[in-house]
Amino acid sequence: MQMARLTMQERLQITAISAERKRRGFLARALSSRTLRWRYGGARVDQLLIVPQDLRLADPSFWLEIQHGQFGLAGSIARLDGQSPFAIVPPGRNWVRALNGFGWLRHLAATEIDDARMAARQLAMEWVIREAKGAGESWRPDVLARRVISWLSHASLLLEGADERTYDAIATSLGTQLLRLSSAWREAPAGQPRMLALTALVLADLCVAGRDRRLRSDLPLFLEELKRQILPDGGHVSRNPALLVELLLDLLPLRQCFRARGRQQPVELDEAISSMLAMLRFLRMGDGLLGRFNGVSVGIPARLATVLAYADVNEPPLARAPASGYQRIALGDTILLADCGGAPPAVLSSLSHAGCLSFELSCGTEVILSNSGAPGSAHTDWTATARATASHNTLVLGETSSAKLVGNRRTEDVLGGLPIRGPNVTRLDVIGMDDQVIGFEATHDGYLERYGIVHERRVVMENDGRRLVGIDHLKPPRGILRLKQDVPFSIHFHLHPGVMCELGDRVGTAFVTVAGQRWKLAIEGARLGIEESIYFADSAGPTRRLQVVARGVTFGETEVRWAMTRLA
Repeated sequence: MQMARLTMQERLQITAISAERKRRGFLARALSSRTLRWRYGGARVDQLLIVPQDLRLADPSFWLEIQHGQFGLAGSIARLDGQSPFAIVPPGRNWVRALNGFGWLRHLAATEIDDARMAARQLAMEWVIREAKGAGESWRPDVLARRVISWLSHASLLLEGADERTYDAIATSLGTQLLRLSSAWREAPAGQPRMLALTALVLADLCVAGRDRRLRSDLPLFLEELKRQILPDGGHVSRNPALLVELLLDLLPLRQCFRARGRQQPVELDEAISSMLAMLRFLRMGDGLLGRFNGVSVGIPARLATVLAYADVNEPPLARAPASGYQRIALGDTILLADCGGAPPAVLSSLSHAGCLSFELSCGTEVILSNSGAPGSAHTDWTATARATASHNTLVLGETSSAKLVGNRRTEDVLGGLPIRGPNVTRLDVIGMDDQVIGFEATHDGYLERYGIVHERRVVMENDGRRLVGIDHLKPPRGILRLKQDVPFSIHFHLHPGVMCELGDRVGTAFVTVAGQRWKLAIEGARLGIEESIYFADSAGPTRRLQVVARGVTFGETEVRWAMTRLA
C-alpha cells in the first residue's frame, strides 16, 4: 500500500492519543501506589466462589508436543531443548504474549494427566518467581487480563493438589495481578485490549470472595466501554468481524457468572451479546466462516460455532448492518457480502484493509470469490500486501490503493500498527426485493484527491441467486473530466483456494468451476485475463490461487459491466 505523510489534523490526533495514554498511565501508576492501593482490596485471593468456564477449544495433544520439546503458540513453534519456555529465546512478540497470557492452560487441563497438571503448576510458579518485578511484556494490560482470566478459569488445575507453598504463591500472585489490573486497565490500548481488561476485572469481582464492593465501581466502567465498542447493529467499532468472536468467548462466560452468583445480569450486557451474535450470523458465508474483511485472518470454525451455539435461531436474521458498513445479499443458496463502509477512527484502524466496495461470494457451502484476508501472526511481513486494495474483490485505479497507510514509527508505536486514511462512502442505496432482484449501489471517494474520480459500484443478484450483475463506474463527482493522461485500472475477482478457472472461447469470458458448480464470468469494457493471486488467511500460511482480472485505462470516465451466471 502507498504510504502517506500525516496531515496536521492527524498529527494532532496521534499526539492527543499519545497524551491520553500517558495521562492514563500516570493515573494508573498513581492508583497502584502503596498510598492508594488499599482501594482495590487485599493482595491475595483467599477463596474462589465460582470458576468461570473457558469456552475456547482445548487441544490435549499440546501436552504431547511439550513432551517432545515443542511449545507452539500464536502460529509459531519454539523448541525447548530441555529448557523452560520462559528461559528460551522467543520466536516472536505474539508468541511471548500468548505464553504469558496462559491461555494454553486449557490444553493441559484437557489431558487429565497428573504430569500435565504438575507441569502447569510448575510453569505458573516459575512465572511468579521470574516476573516478581512486575515489568515488561507480560505486564501489558491485555496480557495481564488474559492471564487473570486463564488463572481463574483453570484455578482447579493450578491449585487442587498443590502443596502449601505453591498454593500460597499462586494465590498471592493472582491477588497482586488483580491489584495491578484494577488501575492498569486505563493504560490498555483502545478497542479490544481495553475491553478485555475490564472484562477480566468484572469476572474477578464475581469469582473472588471479598471483591463484591469492587463490582459496584468496575461494572459501570465495563458497561460504558461495551457501549462504546459495540455498534447499534452488533458490529465492533473497528469493523473487524473476527473481534466479535474473541469478545464473545469472554462475555458469554461472564454472563454465566452473573447467573451462577444469583445476580441480575445487566440488560446492557444481554443486549450487546444478542446483537453481536446476530451480526456474526449476518457476516457468515456459505462455508460457515466469516467474510475476510478488515483483519479477519485464519478461520477457526470451532470458536465461531461455539459462540453461535448461544444465538437464538428463532430470531429473524439481520437484514442490514448500516452502522458497521456491511451489505448482505442472499437469494436461494447464494450469499454475497460486501464492504460498504469507511475506515474506523485512526486509533482503531491499524488492522483495517483498503477493501472498500469489495465483496465475497459463496454458493451452497462453497466459497467462490474471497478477499485475501489477513496473514496469521507468523507471517506478518505480508500484512501491508494483504491490506492493499489489489488483494480484494474490487477496483484498483492507477495501481494504487483506495486508502493510504499513514504515519511513521512513532505512530506505529502509539497505535500498535499503521492506521489507514480513507476512503469515505459518499453514497449507499439499497436495491430491494423487486421482482426477485436484490442488491446495492455505492460510491467511495478513495481516488478523488489523486485523480478527481470516484468509484461507483452497482451489484444486483437475480434468478434465485444464479446470476450476479455488476457495473463499475469511474467518473468525476460532477460535470465532465478529461485527465491529462490515461490512468490504468483493474477489477479483481480473486477465486477462493481450490476454485478453478479457464478462459472461454469468446473474448471477455471465463469459466469458474468448483465442486460440481460451473459459473460463467463475462466482462464488457475491459480486457479479461487470468492471473496468480495469494490467499493469506490460510492456516498453512500464504497460499497461491487464481484471480480473474479485468484491465483497462480511463480518460476520466469509464464503465465496466460484468456478470456471473451459474450454468450447473
